[in-house]
This record gives sequence, structure tokens and C-alpha cells, in this order.
Amino acid sequence: MEDERTKAARKFIEAIPHSRALGMQLEELGDGVAVISMPYDLRLVGDPQTGVIHGGAVSALMDTCGGASVMSHPSGPNGTATIDLRIDYMRPATPGQRITARAECYHVTRSVAFVRATAHDEDASRPVATATGAFTVEGAKEMKE
Repeated sequence: MEDERTKAARKFIEAIPHSRALGMQLEELGDGVAVISMPYDLRLVGDPQTGVIHGGAVSALMDTCGGASVMSHPSGPNGTATIDLRIDYMRPATPGQRITARAECYHVTRSVAFVRATAHDEDASRPVATATGAFTVEGAKEMKE
């Protein structure tokens, strides 16, 4: 059974038209952790010669996943927005494979939440990208790590 903050986070993700357009699916959510996947889609290819998904689609997935991890954090934020997101691309995602991002909100202050994220294709041993980010928080209780 989902608690109220998890329900709110799920509604937050499902309400974003861009996330729906990219086919994002919420896989896991709770206690500051989110897992969201995105299917391979020819409309998202950044290099027609190789069939590799555009980095912008990967960054959108990681950004949405980071926001979801903030929304599901036990501090109970009412809303969030991205302040800063640094993404390091490690390798191209394998054409034809689903990409899955996992984000963890590891620290929350009165106004900022800090997140780490990783994206993989079906080869989970080698990340496609990693990210660190800072997100605004509305109405959260400050948590000690």
C-alpha cells in the first residue's frame, strides 16, 4: 500500500507531459529512491547512423527520476524543481534497449535536496550515464543524514 508521499510523487511524475511523451514508466518509488525506465524509441534517436538515443532523452529521464526521488523522500516535500543537474555520459546506450534510471535523494535541507543517479541499458554492469543534482524543496522537514 502506498503512503501519501509516494502517491504524491507518483502523481507528480504522471502529470508531466514530457515524461509521458518519452514513454517513461515508474518502476519503483519510496523513501527517497526512484527507478524510472524509458523504452527505446526511434523518435528519440540522436544519431541515425548508429541508432543511439539522444543524450537529451537520457538527461530528461535522469532529471525526472531525480525529482521523483526528492518527492518520495521521508522529509515529505510538497514540490520540487531542478536547481542544478550534472550528467556524465559514460557510453552510448545500446540501440533497441530500454534505459532505466535509479536516483537516490541522500540529503535534504530546508530548501535544497541532493540527489545521485545512474542510468543503464540492459547491461546493468556498465552505466550509460551518472548524475548529481540539487533540487528545490517546498515544505520539507530538514533531515539529518
